[in-house]
Amino acid sequence: MEKVVYFIEGDGIGPEVWASARPVLDAAVKKAYGDSNKLVWKELLAGEKGVRETGENLPEATLTALKGAELAMKGPLGTPVGKGFRSLNVTLRQMFDLYACIRPIKYFPGIESPVKHPERVDMVIFRENTEDVYAGIEWAAGTPEAKKVVAFLRDEMGAKIADTAAVGIKPMTEKGCKRLARRAVKFAIDQKRPVVTLMHKGNIMKFTEGGFRAWGYEMAANEFPDQVMTEGQAAEGARKPVTINDRIADAMFQEVLIRPEKYSVVATTNLNGDYISDALAAQVGGLGLAPGVNMSDTLAFFEATHGTAPTIAGKDMANPGSLLLSGAMLLEHVGWFEAANLIHAAVSKTIAARKVTIDLASQIDGAKAVGCREFGEILGANL
Repeated sequence: MEKVVYFIEGDGIGPEVWASARPVLDAAVKKAYGDSNKLVWKELLAGEKGVRETGENLPEATLTALKGAELAMKGPLGTPVGKGFRSLNVTLRQMFDLYACIRPIKYFPGIESPVKHPERVDMVIFRENTEDVYAGIEWAAGTPEAKKVVAFLRDEMGAKIADTAAVGIKPMTEKGCKRLARRAVKFAIDQKRPVVTLMHKGNIMKFTEGGFRAWGYEMAANEFPDQVMTEGQAAEGARKPVTINDRIADAMFQEVLIRPEKYSVVATTNLNGDYISDALAAQVGGLGLAPGVNMSDTLAFFEATHGTAPTIAGKDMANPGSLLLSGAMLLEHVGWFEAANLIHAAVSKTIAARKVTIDLASQIDGAKAVGCREFGEILGANL
């Protein structure tokens, strides 16, 4: 069986991590299935490479290919801060309705962590990807557009807001919130994970973040009545496979530090999801080994979760682990679990041998730092 995977190298360290990770993915499939299964890679242009070859950050050919794609992967794409185009990552999520950002966070033994018990962290974050403040609806302070919005909010809606304010809008819909929570609950049921936690700031933002909480509970009660119960129902003696609860966002950051074992699947809003997924990655050793996928109902777009790291680009120092483990997620997504398991085992074996890239070597006593290319070769040998 062949699976076509469209890929974007990415900017900065993107080409380096691709060159190290892709051969390991192919080797794992070969080792698991011989010639019966194969990944067929088709490159798409975007970011700096897109500009160099076509003059566009997102060439039309790339967008056309992705419209009919089921599987895609990409390295990190750069975005100027405070000027230029909106984030290419956000643009892709919105254009292709990649509404669920899914990031599993789990500890690999041997890596030193800033917390005492990183091994207790085993969570999957479901982050809503298309709404919230990341929708990009905002106006700079002092512009005619901002003044017009401010005047409307003040004069028509009675809001107290300064003329000089920059303004952003936080749109959140029942549809968007429910479909994200639905995917998280289905995942928990399918993977036999016991708890789904709705993380929100609904105590302050009562109609947006509070709406997320209310819609999540409503969806679970209406669509999964035989499989999901609330904490209150569990306390009264109910017995169902999955418990759904909720936590205020700031309290949740404390919870994942002191009681991470109590949390399994976390469904949350866009901005909160950005924060919590990176914070959890730090608890288990950093973004270098943090995989992720952005999904619609038809397209699964796997990606390295770190940035372009321009200061080390071209220096053979980057860690290909995030991209490789995202590839393992892709293999699991298509049902090729044997190949995915080979990759996870190879990562564990490589870390145990203490020959790793500099970001990991700095966290492992007695480790030897190797380059990005050599690290990929070691991972391949350890399959």
